[in-house]
Amino acid sequence: MIASRLVGVRIGSWTLVCVMLLGLPAGHAADCPGHADAIGTSRTLAVDPREHPRVGSMQYPETLPLRDHEVVLTFDDGPLPRNSNQVLQILADNCVKATFFIIGQQALANPEGVRKYVAAGHSIGTHSQTHPLKFERMPIEQIRKQVEDGIASTSAALSDPGMLAPFFRFPGLLRSDAAEEYLASRGIMVWSTDFLADDWHRISPSRVADLAIKRLEASGKGILLLHDIQARTVAALPKILQEMKARGYRIVHVVPATPQQPKTPTDPQDWQMHPPSETVPIARWPKIPNFVFAETALLPAPAVSEFGTPGGKQLLSEEPFERVKRHGVPLPREAPWPQVAALPAEDTSDALPVPEKDLFEMPADAHAAFRLPPPRADLAREAGTETRAKQAYARTGHAVRSHIGRGGHRTVRVQHAPQSSPPKHQPHEKTAGKRSIHVANLKKR
Repeated sequence: MIASRLVGVRIGSWTLVCVMLLGLPAGHAADCPGHADAIGTSRTLAVDPREHPRVGSMQYPETLPLRDHEVVLTFDDGPLPRNSNQVLQILADNCVKATFFIIGQQALANPEGVRKYVAAGHSIGTHSQTHPLKFERMPIEQIRKQVEDGIASTSAALSDPGMLAPFFRFPGLLRSDAAEEYLASRGIMVWSTDFLADDWHRISPSRVADLAIKRLEASGKGILLLHDIQARTVAALPKILQEMKARGYRIVHVVPATPQQPKTPTDPQDWQMHPPSETVPIARWPKIPNFVFAETALLPAPAVSEFGTPGGKQLLSEEPFERVKRHGVPLPREAPWPQVAALPAEDTSDALPVPEKDLFEMPADAHAAFRLPPPRADLAREAGTETRAKQAYARTGHAVRSHIGRGGHRTVRVQHAPQSSPPKHQPHEKTAGKRSIHVANLKKR
């Protein structure tokens, strides 16, 4: 494979570059003549792609082992001379080293632009051959071709193919397990990112700079993904670098480790975006430890009879319901829990003493309180008189009223019923002749 043939040359070339970079002091304003406000490059980080094949907290558990307020600048999709050359000039004015991920077709179209990246001391990775936006759905044969053709096209543009770093970034960050496994087998590190600036969207340069700083402040460190082919990125980059310097951020340059330049010593927790600290409480649940038990003997399986079923029979019925029968799921015909047995009645005859017979007897004088008084003779006579008066009125139509006067004498009065009168609004009978009505004789009432 092309990548395998280039390994030996690449290691030697990167060794020379690393020695040159590490032999220089960290980038400061003094290293950039004429640019006293330059942010510079604080240090160079050498990484082993085989130990850490995937980095970038947006998609992977690990990211680059950066300290607080350290930033790695990355640029995708170049080279495009009219914008990429301006980005190179801005980085040179600030003594900043970055990592560029090259599209193979762009390298074939602008080989001189690729050589300018290397001449300025930047790291060069690949970004596939044609930047397909269906990378996560592609079969392994197409993935292999995109990766290998991108490496071949970029290497062909370089005067020294060994300057190509074993770094790769998926087009559109569209990863797949098959692609990651293939790249890991080739010893190529996959780069995602930690935060974006959305510079590929149609937004203003000031918005790009604001997003980059806002998201950097939220994470405190990390990999920033930009695009050197975008004019808005060219306009936003000076402000981004100025704000980083004003807020105390430092630029880190990443190179692949070589036998002559070993990897930078790190601890496993350094590869986490927010490693746990003794002074900061852990915001995530700890992993469950693997316990080692002293005794591994298994307990005996319980017998069916131990579950309290009648006679140890299975609870499932052999004849399931019709509705369940269609689905082939048998159900018990009766409730699976055991029936509650009837408890024997307890003998409570000796619990309480037998009451005495006279306890329920009532005194002789108590019956008098419940006896009704005898009916009065005068009330009985009055009731009889009223009854006879109603009967007489029903026969003759005359009302009979009685009154008891002094001395108990009763006076009976007969009242004739009034003659019935016609209803109030009953019309009069018609007369034999009609009488004329004179309107002049009507009076206004």
